Amino acid sequence: MIVNDRITEYIKSLETDRNGLLTEIGEKARMEGVPVIREETAAFLQTMTAAIQPQAILEVGTAVGYSALLMAEVMPRDCHITTIEKYEKRIPQAKSNFEKAGETDRITLYEGDAEEVLEGLNGPFDLVFLDAAKGQYLVWLPRILELLRPGGMLISDNVLQDGDIIESRYAVERRNRTIHTRMRDYLFELKHCDQLITSVVPIGDGITVSILKEKYERGVS
Repeated sequence: MIVNDRITEYIKSLETDRNGLLTEIGEKARMEGVPVIREETAAFLQTMTAAIQPQAILEVGTAVGYSALLMAEVMPRDCHITTIEKYEKRIPQAKSNFEKAGETDRITLYEGDAEEVLEGLNGPFDLVFLDAAKGQYLVWLPRILELLRPGGMLISDNVLQDGDIIESRYAVERRNRTIHTRMRDYLFELKHCDQLITSVVPIGDGITVSILKEKYERGVS
């Protein structure tokens, strides 16, 4: 764990019950090994969504629709979520969950490779939530910044890899070394990109919150 287990459990104990459908989706997903966001991350995502009151949200990595519905619960009534999922097995589950929640009018699910779908989208988006293949975050970043409005927020999940990110490349399992290297590169880019102001937050599996500087609206560098 990134944060002391006792602290994490205490934070979770403070959470109020979610609505029945969200609780059902979250519990079922975790039981089946679907990579949905952790409870402490869910609370943070909802807080950020409520804070910025977005009109348009982009999510990369729908899974079964849990995080999209978390955002939908607190976003303005006229806000719309565009979400992307590649894994065919999870797409019907996500669509079913959106229907059960009565959110099909406010959530549009695009099926396919994120890089291809992103190229066909039109922004701007006020909030982007990145929660998909970690090794591709850096690949997608330039296009995401083009789609994000100046002053908009980018939230990236799973960036600390259960704490492995601080280890040497050779201290992690061989099968994880490429992702380990790419995530380190991604974090370095977020912190050193002139367009962004970024904070790394060690909750859940680690998240970053990045704000696209307003001055880039006029192309000023």
